[in-house]
Amino acid sequence: MVDLAELRTPIVAAPMAGGPSTPELAAAVGRAGGVGFLAAGYKAPQALVAQIGTLRELSDAPFGVNLFVPGPVPDVASVAAYRQELVAEAARYDVDLPEPDPSDDDHWEEKVEHLVADPVPVVSFTFGLPPVDVVADLRRVGTYVVVTVTSVAEARAAAALGVDALCVQGPEAGGHSGMHDPYAEPPVTPLLDLLAATRTGTSLPLIAAGGIASGADIAAALRVGAQAVQLGTAYLRTPESGAKPAHKRALADPRFSATVVTRAFSGRLARGLRNRLIDAHDATAPVGYPMVNQLTQPLRAAAASQDDPDGLALWAGTGYRHAAETPAEALTVKLWESAQAAP
Repeated sequence: MVDLAELRTPIVAAPMAGGPSTPELAAAVGRAGGVGFLAAGYKAPQALVAQIGTLRELSDAPFGVNLFVPGPVPDVASVAAYRQELVAEAARYDVDLPEPDPSDDDHWEEKVEHLVADPVPVVSFTFGLPPVDVVADLRRVGTYVVVTVTSVAEARAAAALGVDALCVQGPEAGGHSGMHDPYAEPPVTPLLDLLAATRTGTSLPLIAAGGIASGADIAAALRVGAQAVQLGTAYLRTPESGAKPAHKRALADPRFSATVVTRAFSGRLARGLRNRLIDAHDATAPVGYPMVNQLTQPLRAAAASQDDPDGLALWAGTGYRHAAETPAEALTVKLWESAQAAP
């Protein structure tokens, strides 16, 4: 079983669903002594199996797979109202809006069954607590189990399941907040404070996530009690990243000068670069994952094909200006060397 304390480089490449996380990116981070991740979210089970196979061919380093825990069924009426609001966006991009499916659970059972039948070194969970029997089944086959938490209360609940480690996500993180209750107020405790508070209540290994973009950030998180750090945005512009070209460019474009937390694209809180679609719809976007995500999928796809960053979910953490076009293996080495040299 993986041991975070034995990693040559205590850096984890965050799972980034929707394309950015690729087998090539995970393999590159693994070659540098860290842990790369594949994102199972939004992916058909067969596509996940194929990516795992590709990664195994590229690298024998430990890697992980991240799963979205199914949440409560959204309020259908509020999603329907939002769908009507998005009709003008559909006309703008010349696409049709789907009828959202409230029963969509992202093929949860099939993915879990595959990961038990054909184990991978690490499995992490986001958006909630996996059932205790799923944790037990994965650990029984030798998989290291991690749960993402955004508060001390979530950390306590996750630890009670018998997991191996916690990914402690601060509000600075890019992409979706891993908060367990989608209706709760957004987490506000800064990462380092949250790490310190979580460390006082558990002896489990902690992976720090959220806004980490430099060697100094890494060193600070390790000093507070993390065994490893997780970076996502830092890898978005690497050649191995599968992020859309418009997304990669926006991270370095002075026009995109701030990140905001919004439900506009998915119905769940997520941090990204502020753009036109967020400005137009953030105030009215309901709690409604995954139905809102289904609604905006054709809009995002069309925006990507038209190279239009104002219709994309430009997920990014607060340290996004540090994202560089450096190859992922070299970037990982550079970050860790910088962390070791930090005062």
